[in-house]
Amino acid sequence: MEFKDYYQTLGVAREATADDIKRAYRKLARKYHPDLSKMADAEARFKEVGEAYEVLKDAEKRAAYDKLGQHWRAAGARPGEDVKPPPGWDSGFEFRGAETEDLADLFESMFAHRTRRAAGGARGQGEDHHAKVQIDLEDAYRGARVTASLRMPTMDAEGRVTFTERRVEVDIPRGVREGQHLRLAGQGGPGHGGARAGDLYLEIVYRPHRLYHVERSDVTLVLPVAPWEAALGADVIVPTPAGRVQLTVPAGSTHGRRLRLKGRGIPGDPPGDLYAVLSVTWPPADTQAARKLYHQMAETMAFDPRATLEG
Repeated sequence: MEFKDYYQTLGVAREATADDIKRAYRKLARKYHPDLSKMADAEARFKEVGEAYEVLKDAEKRAAYDKLGQHWRAAGARPGEDVKPPPGWDSGFEFRGAETEDLADLFESMFAHRTRRAAGGARGQGEDHHAKVQIDLEDAYRGARVTASLRMPTMDAEGRVTFTERRVEVDIPRGVREGQHLRLAGQGGPGHGGARAGDLYLEIVYRPHRLYHVERSDVTLVLPVAPWEAALGADVIVPTPAGRVQLTVPAGSTHGRRLRLKGRGIPGDPPGDLYAVLSVTWPPADTQAARKLYHQMAETMAFDPRATLEG
């Protein structure tokens, strides 16, 4: 059996304290979690880090490992105990983002859950589950009822993790923000010994939109305008997730100017704003009449677009 240096895996010294080991694990778990990392070997690295932490966090296992090296399992493991994470325990489940989910605590809770089951059905509240649900931006403006398909982890009597497909109906409140969590009481893992079930927390994620970009409660739209609309001013119709509205483009506007539609962003108290970023779009010179107009502009307008480049 190839020896695995768990200290090297976590990047800590052999004399590292329990807190040092825990901090190192949490940092690496966030770095390599398959739902958060784009690295090709993230899943394998994540499991290696989890295996190393499961040994080094336990004083008895760590002592056996330090003394016996690769043979530590035979002498150091408790009877009937498998210290490796159950195969596939972390695949297919959507966790919350690293800034709100403590992956180490989640990892530990899975094994704590297993220990409770092995101990003989002790009473205990069910695990809380966390997942993501995608909605359209328009749903945040008007509210909606959506059906979410989730793969939820369950653990059998032998401690193996399997995944069950679940469909849940979710009421999306008007004004919900991306990153906000909706709590579905009693929809998490089952309780034990008559205790209550855990809760299901759903993190809201907006689907990408072809027109709008969202930042917190504000929405941005790139709005094409003709050169004469920017130069002379115009009233134009602007699409928003809540419907079409009229916007006045001031005379003398330039490419990239931001015009604010107050209160037209994500609903709330207060609501966000919608920003229209002007994109001056020139018509193509693809007809004789169009080319004639461009020639007339070149001859009659004393305009040098590169004047600002001269010292």
